[in-house]
Amino acid sequence: MTYSFRVTLSGIKGFYRVYHLRADNTLYSFHKQMRSDMEFPQDQLILFKAFDSIGQVVARYGLFDLGAGAVDEVTVAQVIKKGIRSFTYFYDVTNKKSVNVTFEGEVTGAEVTAPTLVDSKGPIPLEFENGYIAFEDLPDDQRHLPSESDKNRKKSLEGLLSALKDEDDEDDDDIDLDDEDEDDEDEEEEVRDDEDGVEIFDGSEDLTL
Repeated sequence: MTYSFRVTLSGIKGFYRVYHLRADNTLYSFHKQMRSDMEFPQDQLILFKAFDSIGQVVARYGLFDLGAGAVDEVTVAQVIKKGIRSFTYFYDVTNKKSVNVTFEGEVTGAEVTAPTLVDSKGPIPLEFENGYIAFEDLPDDQRHLPSESDKNRKKSLEGLLSALKDEDDEDDDDIDLDDEDEDDEDEEEEVRDDEDGVEIFDGSEDLTL
């Protein structure tokens, strides 16, 4: 028989892991698979704090027997029979770092021999500790789908290009006016030069070449 468990982080929507476990898999094998998949430290004490359907603590399972059995002795079938519906799994007891593990029910048509990761979302928990924020966890006013962002960027770019074009047109008009003024000044100077260069004959000059 196969069962499904979902791993989540408190207060974070952009993270989950879903595992399928066989009835005879132990909590220790589950711990090892989660530690490998989510890159938890290997040199820390671990603890499964078990809750029933109304949120009451019913057992604690560690590497050593804390009264309900050690993790390498307790199977998934025993956990479910005891009425346990969720865990707080401390992967670092000393620093109180944990994830939530929730029993989702029996899975039909999916046979596994060992704890198996079947679905995931988001980076490993350490990334969230280091400041990663998933899209789902952003404030509403900061949520923009890629298509919307592309449209907004396109509109901004079009507006910028239009403004630059208008400035270029104004510069061209100024240049044309300056050219006309310079042409007028050149024509006036040519007229004055022509007048200054006119020769006046009084009839005594020899006009033969």
